[in-house]
Amino acid sequence: MLHVLYLVGVSAFAASGVLAAHRANMDPFGGLVLAFAAAVSGGTLRDLILDRHPLYWTQDWVLLTVIACVGVGTIFYLRFWKLPHRSLLVVDAIGLAVVTVIGARAALDSGVTPLAVLILAVLTGVTGEVVRDVLCGEFPPLLLREDVYATAAFAGALCYLVLHWLEVAQGPATVVSAGLVFALRLAAMFFGLHLPRPRRDEDHGTV
Repeated sequence: MLHVLYLVGVSAFAASGVLAAHRANMDPFGGLVLAFAAAVSGGTLRDLILDRHPLYWTQDWVLLTVIACVGVGTIFYLRFWKLPHRSLLVVDAIGLAVVTVIGARAALDSGVTPLAVLILAVLTGVTGEVVRDVLCGEFPPLLLREDVYATAAFAGALCYLVLHWLEVAQGPATVVSAGLVFALRLAAMFFGLHLPRPRRDEDHGTV
């Protein structure tokens, strides 16, 4: 089940990479580069930190094939149909939700501390988005523009960790935690939710 969910997560990130490339007026090759970069960056960083070798995607031809097919399929879709409104954000939210929880599971399996589990889960979830936005020339990346992004990943990772401590079965724990991340991102997008921000000098009437 986890492998299937991971394929869903990386597929969402692959599609988001192509959508971001399309928005940045890149050619199809650029779209494929961003598809792979967005899909595997988070898991690669996680595995490097955990010193897991070989890197997970270098041995998984199914994963690489899925990313390639999703990337090419998204490119063809964009040649004939208009980019749906907010499609990038929604697809990105799916990827963030699934990959964050998979990152938490991988960290738990490696026997690291609870705090390390949270950190690695968030890094797994957000790294692909950061790499994608940097390659597109978007500064600052979405992570630094949207408060409820890494926060949503952290909430999902914490939820998964708590459910693990409560000995909830892996399947329900994964669905609930990923659903929480996705719900938080959708709420932030459609209702403009964000963390409290410090008031700037001009807000106080100063120069």
